[in-house]
Amino acid sequence: IVHREHQESQEESEPRGQNNPFYFDSDRWFHTLFRNQYGHLRVLQRFDQRSKQIQNLENYRVVEFKSKPNTLLLPHHADADFLLVVLNGRAILTLVNPDGRDSYILEEGHAQKIPAGTTFFLVNPDDNENLRIVKLAVSVNNPHRFQDFFLSSTEAQQSYLQGFSKNILEASFGSDCKEINRVLFGEEEQQQQDEESQQEGVIVQLKREQIRELMKHAKSTSKKSLSSQNEPFNLRSQKPIYSNKFGRLHEITPEKNPQLRDLDVFLTSVDMKEGGLFMPNYNSKAIVILVVNKGEANIELVGQREQQQQQQEESWEVQRYRAEVSEDDVFVIPASYPVAITATSNLNFIAFGINAESNQRNFLAGEEDNVMSEIPTEVLDVTFPASGEKVEKLINKQSDSHFTDAQPEQQQREEDRKGRKGPLSSILDSLY
Repeated sequence: IVHREHQESQEESEPRGQNNPFYFDSDRWFHTLFRNQYGHLRVLQRFDQRSKQIQNLENYRVVEFKSKPNTLLLPHHADADFLLVVLNGRAILTLVNPDGRDSYILEEGHAQKIPAGTTFFLVNPDDNENLRIVKLAVSVNNPHRFQDFFLSSTEAQQSYLQGFSKNILEASFGSDCKEINRVLFGEEEQQQQDEESQQEGVIVQLKREQIRELMKHAKSTSKKSLSSQNEPFNLRSQKPIYSNKFGRLHEITPEKNPQLRDLDVFLTSVDMKEGGLFMPNYNSKAIVILVVNKGEANIELVGQREQQQQQQEESWEVQRYRAEVSEDDVFVIPASYPVAITATSNLNFIAFGINAESNQRNFLAGEEDNVMSEIPTEVLDVTFPASGEKVEKLINKQSDSHFTDAQPEQQQREEDRKGRKGPLSSILDSLY
């Protein structure tokens, strides 16, 4: 098999990368599961339906939840493991098990695994701020989808308890069916009030006294907690693994957290200043699902595309996939595909790394963690057109690591221009 690469990359020309198979515009690719005046639940389209290159993500879905102040997402369970991350606001998360329940106060950056089949509910206890949460769902029954099972009967759906026969319900609850219907399903009131007694959906409003009572039983989670088997952990609990004036990256890997080890996922939070560049790099094993929390960015992903040839030998060309991403957009980075991210405003994104065990992030530029700088001169000599010494000089020219200025020459020209103007011109520039 002969592999060929074109010297020039072919670039996606569609606006904002709409036909880029790795880019999921939040307005186009999220499907609304439920929406009312108090909030919404949305799920991203299946990854494997978008591109054959990410078929290994068929078991994974991204769910977005938003709710207004003083609201409750009603108790339910799902046939999927969830990894929940708070993007904005505060939440009371309660996990209900046969032997009791655990309630936690979550703040921005907190994460928690919710095992499949665990009944849970979420409260936004704040009086002013909206709650935003993203969940990675890993289905256990069907590789393509998962289902939510709600206890309550609302306009949006029936209680799953209503699926049982009359005899089963009466024997299980020790009451006649009429009382069960009245207490659990509100059927009697529904007939009398023409459905007005039914709740409007799975997100409902709570009274302040109800929230205060729930807060009494909720535990504040330590920001330093990292390795708990069951309790929430905070993405920013440790020092960033990469940090300079252009950006910082916090990351928790399966080796450091048993909840992530169970899912074989790493969790990352990246903050970048406007004009910063996350230098070209690739993950050795992990497929990364990037979710934009705040700001905007340009992403360039490099892969290879098979060309149709009349001869039987295979031929490949380098393909550049580009996208302009903003809040709530999702971008998938396949394993071993090099990627670079430029912040066009102040930026924060979180990322789920699938197949995280033994993953290695390899940078292609920068002073530290640069795989190119580890290649011997003798090999560089025959790898590139220039001599090995010249290649080494080019590789070692960059003094920043991991993050750098996306337009260093422009910034230098601006600084030189201001320097030539002198003090008076600099003062005038600050006034206009």
